[in-house]
Amino acid sequence: MINRCLKTRYLAAIYCKLAGVDSTPEPPPNPTGRDNVMDIRKVKKLIELLEESNISEIEIQEGEESVRISRHPNGSTNWQTPMPQPYEAPAAAAPQAPAAEPAADAAPAYQGHTVNSPMVGTFYRSPAPGSKAFVEIGSSVKKGETICIVEAMKMMNQIEADRDGVIEAFLVEDGEPVEFDQPMLVIA
Repeated sequence: MINRCLKTRYLAAIYCKLAGVDSTPEPPPNPTGRDNVMDIRKVKKLIELLEESNISEIEIQEGEESVRISRHPNGSTNWQTPMPQPYEAPAAAAPQAPAAEPAADAAPAYQGHTVNSPMVGTFYRSPAPGSKAFVEIGSSVKKGETICIVEAMKMMNQIEADRDGVIEAFLVEDGEPVEFDQPMLVIA
């Protein structure tokens, strides 16, 4: 009980100091006849002081009445997140090789039909780690035969040959991620 009284007196003293009111005289009589009603002029003065200072919240209690004034209602704040700046990669240095020479690193051009990934996922040549691959380069395949797996969201999706032919090349390594419509292998 003593701590509550001291806390109330302390808050009242702060309130009076902020409101610029002397704490010793009695407040003017209230026209409504209620005794413990906070003076609206004090509340307005507190609002002005709050706006002028860097205080974000103040709570005052007089008797049974209390008021809390805050810059941000319900404790919410309006934070603005800075937009990320686009990253511009530095320009690559020009190659020193003569222009007449063909590119040695160019991917070999395969003749035949490419089987593309129907979804984003991970390419696998075999049904399980360590087991035999569905097909090898040079294997003959029939339309509808399983040739690989694309794992997407822990689901193993069997990819079937969409035509008869011979596997000419794998364009993706086992366990490598693939994008939608990315060529995975070539059927000649």
